[in-house]
Amino acid sequence: MSERRAGIAIEHPLPKTRRCELLGLARSSAYYRPAPVSERDLALMRLIDEIHLRWPFYGSRRLRDELQAQGYRINRKHVQRLMRQMGLRALYPRRRTSQPGKGHKIYPYLLRGLSIERANQCWCTDICYIPMAKGFMYLVAIMDWHSRRVLSWRVSNTLDTDFCIDALEEALKRFGAPEIFNTDQGAQFTSEAFTGVLKAHGVAISMDGKGRWVDNVFVERLWRSVKYEDVYLRAYETPAELRAGLGRYFEFYNTRRRHTALDRRTPDAVYFKQVAPEMAA
Repeated sequence: MSERRAGIAIEHPLPKTRRCELLGLARSSAYYRPAPVSERDLALMRLIDEIHLRWPFYGSRRLRDELQAQGYRINRKHVQRLMRQMGLRALYPRRRTSQPGKGHKIYPYLLRGLSIERANQCWCTDICYIPMAKGFMYLVAIMDWHSRRVLSWRVSNTLDTDFCIDALEEALKRFGAPEIFNTDQGAQFTSEAFTGVLKAHGVAISMDGKGRWVDNVFVERLWRSVKYEDVYLRAYETPAELRAGLGRYFEFYNTRRRHTALDRRTPDAVYFKQVAPEMAA
């Protein structure tokens, strides 16, 4: 029995049936080839993303109604499937902000009543869906809560944990460890692989609590800026173009884009005023 990798036939000594038995996989999984996302679904996902940024409290029912009002024939189940694929969820008070992985530990929310007054006191993170000219990617960013500075970021074509860990490790390597790290309860951030990195650096782990959709609101505002000020304007064709474009945007965001909440200062100006000067290099 042969397989193909990059267009080249590869012979394997074991039949695929036997390999499935050894790995504990169903044969249907081994033979399954995922179908590409249709052009219609990509267009719908782009619209859902825009509507979500405008009205983040819209759930699947309201999104369905809005799409139908724009002339699209779509039912709620289709909207729910696309939202799951995009990693989107409505922002409103609920019992659990997002679903952790099975067996993952949930940490308490540590920021209630706490005043964040200095750089590296608290970092936060989240993942967002990034539409492209054809297809889509996912973006994760590590942000300093006080200065709004984007410390590191990564893009991936899957919602796995590895690219989140890569971004976290880069931020820790370049800027040291924060006192607190806040996330939602998504499976990527509740995994032992991710929390283990934080614990190894002595970081207190905080996770959004019940009915606390605003706990990570600063990252949600970052996504709005990234999409309206860059992604929607560029319609990137390839992952390489997306990475290069986001690199330029985050440099602008950190060094040139002034924030009203920061007294019209840039994230870099606020962050590096409070940390070791050599980090600015």
